[in-house]
Amino acid sequence: MAFHPPVGSSRTASLVLLAVGLVLLFIWALTMGEYAITAQKAWGTIWAKLSLADPEAMSAAGISRMDEVIVWNIRLPRLLLSVLAGMALAASGAAYQGCFRNPLVEPYLLGVSSGAAWGASLAIVFPNLFPQGQLTAFACALIAVFLAYSLARRDGETPPVTLILSGIIVGAIFSALVSIMKYLAADTELREITFWMMGGFYYATWHDVLINAVSVLPCVCLISLLGWKLNLLSLGDEEARSLGLHPDRTRLLFLILATFAAAVCVSTVGIVAWVGLMMPHAARMLLGSDNRYAVPGAALLGAMYMLLCDTVARTLTGSEIPVAIITSILGAPYLLWLLRSKGRDLYA
Repeated sequence: MAFHPPVGSSRTASLVLLAVGLVLLFIWALTMGEYAITAQKAWGTIWAKLSLADPEAMSAAGISRMDEVIVWNIRLPRLLLSVLAGMALAASGAAYQGCFRNPLVEPYLLGVSSGAAWGASLAIVFPNLFPQGQLTAFACALIAVFLAYSLARRDGETPPVTLILSGIIVGAIFSALVSIMKYLAADTELREITFWMMGGFYYATWHDVLINAVSVLPCVCLISLLGWKLNLLSLGDEEARSLGLHPDRTRLLFLILATFAAAVCVSTVGIVAWVGLMMPHAARMLLGSDNRYAVPGAALLGAMYMLLCDTVARTLTGSEIPVAIITSILGAPYLLWLLRSKGRDLYA
């Protein structure tokens, strides 16, 4: 039996339900952890901090110093960062798949992950030369994308297939550079590089949340608002050109927005696989192939998925599991089921 996604107002209602589901999942994740805390106390702590309540008032309300540290300083920035990362990777994946008309591409297509990994490894092995690890990772991710785009650019045009091949080549080069850094690294540095490449939200801070919020949210909103142009790109360059759209310029705009959001995310939390590949597929299953709905749907699903994986990663055992391991374990079987059972309907 074929799957038929909702249309019109039903899609808007579905997006609203996804947003409500994200809020409920966020509340649940806020209460999960080694330190038990109720949802009422957690939100009471957040409200007290937002209203600038003094310690005496918080104590009178039954909020201890431990509640404040756990909720406000540790869990809340971590959960917000996981939401932003999930949105960035999923929306970027939807943009890439629409631009290249290829359902198997993801945000790391143009070497974002390998470039960021090389930048992070440089900062770890040579901390005196590269003191800002996050900034170095971000800069190297953008350099990788610029190289891939420059290699693919010929005679004023950038064919999608050539850009994909250029991204693979550039990614391979930067992966080799990461291997060199691993060879030069000491044991402790090698361990740090390995854990960074596994991805995680261990050291999430409010500064990280702020940087990602001002970078990711505008990019996700712009990609969503320009979803109609992504629909035209999905028809092919000739069809898009006949409808008055300049395919190369439009594709470059989406590449800049998607790559910038993904690069900021990767430079902050490390490499997290599968989210950018899976969530656009899931969004199309629920909302159809119209990118005006699929992109925001993918962003919401990506945020929910990242929240769930991070909560499992920090609560499943006594010690924390890198979140990329959880996303891969849960993601690979899901994608296999999706392609085998619903593959024909993904772009219906």
